[in-house]
Amino acid sequence: MTPGTPRNRSEQSLTNSFERYLQDKGKGRGGDGGNYRRNAARELERFAEWAAGDRGDNDWTGIVPADADRKATFEDIDERVFREYARHLGGDRGLKQNTVQTYYRYISAWCGWCVNEGYLEAHYAQRASAMAPLPEDDGRKPGDQQAWTSAQRHALTRHVDEQTRDVVEAYTTLPEDTDLLDKQRARYAALKVARDRALVFVLAYTAVRVGELLRDPNDPRRRGVRWEDLSLDEGSMDVYRKKQQWDAASLPDPVISPLRSYRQLMDPPTERWPVFPTFDQRTLAGLVQNELADRGERPKAITERREEYARDLLLALDEDIRPPSITTDGARSILQRLSEAADIDIDHPKHDYLAPHGGRRGMGEVLVRAFGYTVAARYLDNSEEMVRERYSHIEAGELGDVATEALEEIDTLR
Repeated sequence: MTPGTPRNRSEQSLTNSFERYLQDKGKGRGGDGGNYRRNAARELERFAEWAAGDRGDNDWTGIVPADADRKATFEDIDERVFREYARHLGGDRGLKQNTVQTYYRYISAWCGWCVNEGYLEAHYAQRASAMAPLPEDDGRKPGDQQAWTSAQRHALTRHVDEQTRDVVEAYTTLPEDTDLLDKQRARYAALKVARDRALVFVLAYTAVRVGELLRDPNDPRRRGVRWEDLSLDEGSMDVYRKKQQWDAASLPDPVISPLRSYRQLMDPPTERWPVFPTFDQRTLAGLVQNELADRGERPKAITERREEYARDLLLALDEDIRPPSITTDGARSILQRLSEAADIDIDHPKHDYLAPHGGRRGMGEVLVRAFGYTVAARYLDNSEEMVRERYSHIEAGELGDVATEALEEIDTLR
């Protein structure tokens, strides 16, 4: 059946399509893994219950006609169904506006898949009339953005610590008679996990904006931090701030050891090498070939030179062919992979992984709670007014505790 060709809709139940959809969206063998799959499965189950009349107002009987004794099928689906579900999500469930939008997107994505698979004739969920009852996304409110919790931060850093220890140990304990290419492969693997660990620790503990740390393809001034920008002995790092000027950021103790061991393993040929270089093979292959050609090497000689190395990154290190830093999108991909591998429990409407900005937000919460807004503002490179606004939920919670304590004290006097 070609995409978009309607099936016999009266014979296809909604729930039968869910598993196929989730397998397509899942990760790993069989498509049974991934945070997105888990979150989508939860929302599809809620949608199915609502369609059957088991959720919603007391007088809601579902989408199947009252005189039909059967389960809901695709014959019952049109834009009015999604309009009613949007109204249901935005009703009395106590959900925030952007959470309603997020939950609806899970159902809308399934609807789009159904069109491609031939279950539905049109993407009804995306029609204006269907989406009309949805509240407008209220944007970023204090406390709404993801902030890594202490448990999440420890789980992620522990995972990359263990991963790096195992891979680096496997490389450093290779027998002397190991084949040269096998040694190179082991070194490459060790460099990659060491880079990822260093990146995680910097994001988790420095509160530096990811855009200040890595390369922005649209801004040549943001080329990613280089080793010359770091002073591990002094615990500082020069970054190009959001305010369009260079400034020193702190490198707290937990960050120093991962960076120092990673640098020792990499042994960059010059201080101008990026701290977090790309490991993308296509990018590195093109870079190496072009640079060696510019140096006067013949195509055959370049090919032979590359064949001496298991990976172009290792050739680049030996020949001081400086690669670009990873981008902010690259960092997100790394954190998605690591969050999945570490099996971290994440419950957030916008991100099913530990996003880079969440590390900064998490440190902000730690600093505000421990030292107050003034110290946190200095560390976060923000105004105290802005920090108070973005972390106002902490002050509200603390005031709530004060009120509770006052009430308990007054009540005991009665």
